[in-house]
Amino acid sequence: MDYFLTEEQVMIKDLAAQIADEKIVPVRAELDEKGEFPNEIMVVLAQSDLFGLFIPEEYGGLGKGCLELCIAVEELSRACLGVATTYAANALGTYPLLLFGTPEQKKQYLPDIAAGKKLVAFGLTEANAGSDAGGIQTTAKPDGNEYVINGTKQWITNGGEADIYTIIAITDRSKGPRGASAFVIEKGTDGFSFGKKEDKMGIRASATTELIFDNCRIPKENILGKEGIGFVVAMKTLDSSRTGVGAQGVGVAQGAYDEAVQFAKQRVQFGHSIISFQAIQHMLADMATSIEAARAIVYAVARFIDGGSKEVSKESAMSKLFATDVAMKVTTDAVQVMGGSGYMKEYPVEKMMRDAKILQIYEGTNQIQRNVIGQAIIKEAARQKK
Repeated sequence: MDYFLTEEQVMIKDLAAQIADEKIVPVRAELDEKGEFPNEIMVVLAQSDLFGLFIPEEYGGLGKGCLELCIAVEELSRACLGVATTYAANALGTYPLLLFGTPEQKKQYLPDIAAGKKLVAFGLTEANAGSDAGGIQTTAKPDGNEYVINGTKQWITNGGEADIYTIIAITDRSKGPRGASAFVIEKGTDGFSFGKKEDKMGIRASATTELIFDNCRIPKENILGKEGIGFVVAMKTLDSSRTGVGAQGVGVAQGAYDEAVQFAKQRVQFGHSIISFQAIQHMLADMATSIEAARAIVYAVARFIDGGSKEVSKESAMSKLFATDVAMKVTTDAVQVMGGSGYMKEYPVEKMMRDAKILQIYEGTNQIQRNVIGQAIIKEAARQKK
């Protein structure tokens, strides 16, 4: 389908696709098997200016929006979701700075992020605070001109590899959800260390670790926004980033579909290629239709966000929910089309199916997305009744 991309957007798509095909596809199986962080590919992405896509021009970026980021993420995800997650998580960690950082903070951090010199991570999740973000235990207590941070963050993408971390911590527990605040912390700060690197089912090229804060002292000017708006920072960040997770879903689904079609053309049974069988055609037809529908909602919501809409929670959740459910279904069906071959590591759809599962879990499970959408529907109904 023609999504009426501009000439510049097509160039971004082609560039990301070229990097995916030439740099990522040849090494994706090895990165997955070893659980190896894709440092060399990150350098290529930096040299190609893709880290600066969504950073304003005044800070050294290209000044593009959510749609351009989604286009790049989709193409990288088509080749390897682990590599794409590393790239996308950098944007996730950067959004709090973009949305709530002071001019001084932006000037300090964004140029290096745009240049790909420093990687970013976002720290919200804890052992007892996953879907229930209100269960955060990490604290940030004022002490003179500093905050003292104590606690542990869990399952943080880019943990240990990133240089800059935007985290959510409790500054006043008595205020409940209004007692959380957001901070930016640099790797190497005293009292800030990393736990074990997780051994994951999928997206194994990405790094996932604990963040450990033990009397970690940071300057008071490292707060993002002001005290008490930490959950606002987190939710606004996720509103901006969830469409990117949807783009990951579109990309990995497209990659799996492409592999299934190629296999079906070559695999011969009963004297015919299996793509000539109606059962296979129907599976491929459903896969292709679902992918186009997912891409359509992701691009539409990205444009909605770029248009400056303030209330995007429902639409962002819809794009994440639909596209990632499609990713899981399409990658599973790709394995089925390829039969025993699809189940073997020799073919990439085995990895794609493992990778796709995380999309229904991180940045808010798809059950939480349905909650977000449902609550928005209730509010809309209440307004209409008035």
